Amino acid sequence: MSDAVKVYVVDNGGQWTHRIWRVLREIGCETRIIPNVMPVDQIHADGLVLSGGAPRVAWESPKLGSCTDYFDRFSGPILGECVGMQLMAIHFGGSAGPAEVPEFGLARMRVLEEDELFRGLPKEFLVWESHNDEVKHAPGFDVLAASENCKIQAIKHREKPLYGVQFHPEVNNTEHGYEILRNFVDVVACRKKS
Repeated sequence: MSDAVKVYVVDNGGQWTHRIWRVLREIGCETRIIPNVMPVDQIHADGLVLSGGAPRVAWESPKLGSCTDYFDRFSGPILGECVGMQLMAIHFGGSAGPAEVPEFGLARMRVLEEDELFRGLPKEFLVWESHNDEVKHAPGFDVLAASENCKIQAIKHREKPLYGVQFHPEVNNTEHGYEILRNFVDVVACRKKS
């Protein structure tokens, strides 16, 4: 197990945090759930997944602990889900706020740019949404996917190994969610080898 890729789940209070952990275990990662206040120098992982959570990013970002420090100082790839993606966009000069149409339940998502995250997947599929807020602007990021009500469903930073998804790939209702998380783990594994 010592050669296994280590991907830790940062707990932002999301209802599916344990589900992310479980899927990563099924993929074959060494994984555990860590609090979002853990100092970056105490995180001995190859990659991180920032769980979703209840905080409204516009005015409750202090509840997201040290996540912004991870963006700046953690050396491995990071996947931010839901509020994790929103915080990522804001931290790098973008904006997030109340969605014109909050999404709860299934939405049809279009892949705009395949990239590593959506490698080998269909151009359209259903994803599970649970958000009041959304990313409005993401400078420095490529927009990888969109839905009818949310124009920024997935992003990738142009220089750092940072990815974000507005939806929840760990939930059974998301088509190809397992493959999305496996693709992220593959990114982590490639960077670990290099």
